[in-house]
Amino acid sequence: MNNAIFRRNELLLGGETMERIARKRVVIFGVGGVGSWCAESLVRSGIRQLTIVDSDRVCITNINRQLMATTKTVGEVKVDALKERLLTINPDAEITALQQIFSEETAEGFQLETYDYVIDAIDSLKDKAALILLACQTKAKLFSSMGAALKLDPTRIQTAEFWKVKGDPLARALRNKFKKEKVFPKRKFVCVFSDELLENLGCPPDDDEVPSMFNKPHTNGTLAHITAIFGFMLAGLVVQDIAKNE
Repeated sequence: MNNAIFRRNELLLGGETMERIARKRVVIFGVGGVGSWCAESLVRSGIRQLTIVDSDRVCITNINRQLMATTKTVGEVKVDALKERLLTINPDAEITALQQIFSEETAEGFQLETYDYVIDAIDSLKDKAALILLACQTKAKLFSSMGAALKLDPTRIQTAEFWKVKGDPLARALRNKFKKEKVFPKRKFVCVFSDELLENLGCPPDDDEVPSMFNKPHTNGTLAHITAIFGFMLAGLVVQDIAKNE
């Protein structure tokens, strides 16, 4: 059954590339509105060795944008609910579900150096910065999601190297944090972001000197089509990287 699942993938990518995809190890930190869709796309693309990390449970407010969030899964551990769905897509996949938080204190336990790809879909500024700094010290390829909240226009979603990201408050907050602490990522990495700034909804101008909304805890409006595209683009970066480096 496994070969039949990926027949269309193989027509596009070729058998050798599909074998390489199946051998890669990927870890996703954060399986909310962005990370959950990334996980689904990776598994449907042929990734078999996937680790998903998130400490939360599904709540009613997740239903508008998170893949595994439905009225039937409210209260379930997010990574467990997502793992169950992913295994219905490919029962042969090796899905490791970790109900944990990535932080400076827990970082070593995740053994990032054992992965080929690290996907950052973390919301917390502090934890996101810690993941970026650590991942950039390993040989793993890092792809990072910037902020998907307060966005309406899907055509504005794009990719860029981190220091070239424009119009994104989360990227600005990260840059300011790195500059303030004088600790910087050891290498470049690609981000998915949108340069749409809805100032009427509270987005500040695109200026690194302007205080970021990420300095204080808050909740922003989010839509499924935006977060899903962010997740799909992250997955696409992984598949494209594997195919290009054959």
